[in-house]
Amino acid sequence: MSDGPAREFAECRPLLFTIAYEILGSAVDAEDVVQDSYLRWHAVRREQVEHPRAYLVRTVTRQALNHLRAARRRREDYVGQWLPEPVRTAPDVGEDVALAESVSMAMLLVLETLGPDERVVFVMREVFGYPHAEVAEVVGKSEATVRQIAHRAREHVRARRRRFRPDPGTAREVVDRFLRAAGTGDVEALMSLMAPDVVHISDGGGRAAAALQPVSGRTQVARFVAGIARTTGLGADAEWTSCNAMPALLLRTPDGLDSVLVFEIDEGLIHGMYAIRNPEKLGGALVSRPLARTEEPRTDRPRTIG
Repeated sequence: MSDGPAREFAECRPLLFTIAYEILGSAVDAEDVVQDSYLRWHAVRREQVEHPRAYLVRTVTRQALNHLRAARRRREDYVGQWLPEPVRTAPDVGEDVALAESVSMAMLLVLETLGPDERVVFVMREVFGYPHAEVAEVVGKSEATVRQIAHRAREHVRARRRRFRPDPGTAREVVDRFLRAAGTGDVEALMSLMAPDVVHISDGGGRAAAALQPVSGRTQVARFVAGIARTTGLGADAEWTSCNAMPALLLRTPDGLDSVLVFEIDEGLIHGMYAIRNPEKLGGALVSRPLARTEEPRTDRPRTIG
């Protein structure tokens, strides 16, 4: 492939990965989809492609949809709670409020409750702003049907979404206080940092110790965290970072990265905690990933995908 097509793909890669990741909730699967799409892009005859970016978006989205349908069947047999694979995000991701919300753990868990077609339609329409006609071409349905799916998915998400816009400085302070309290096993101090309806969700995937059901409520979560700290030394080797545009900790043991703990913080209180311990899901938190989102349709974006 000449430098031109390779450069075009490289320029689109952050967008393509973001689309695939929001559809799949897995960085590994998203990378597989992007790589497969690159191979298809490498093989296509250039004179057949009028709009390279549009062709790539269509290809990645279709491949992600196919992958999602297969993954859904596998997830039905998943041991314990399933959480999205965390991805390490650069600080500037949080500057795009819509992008930050769309890749948050809370939003990805809501998207997980949608069917494959509903999820793709919602992501393409509501997050990336593609017209109904273009989305219809991708999912292979009529525009009228896609409009109905989009409305149904939008209402579904609206009823379940939780909006948080934490101040980075406040979030860092809250997490630092959380670490100190957890390190000393101070249940009262932990409770003071948590909202009454706080929820802690653990994902071990049957490969690492984790609660099989969510732990809810300030008292229960504080005691649960204090218990973990006593047995594992939580916070002994913790690295502050940002995952999914949310404050997070990378927790290490002498054997390597043990878990990723992602926090949902609003108005100085922890509302959600997501502990990813499945070793197959930890790699994405080690490498910072550039993400991109298409804004409202612009004059430099093709009218149709492909």
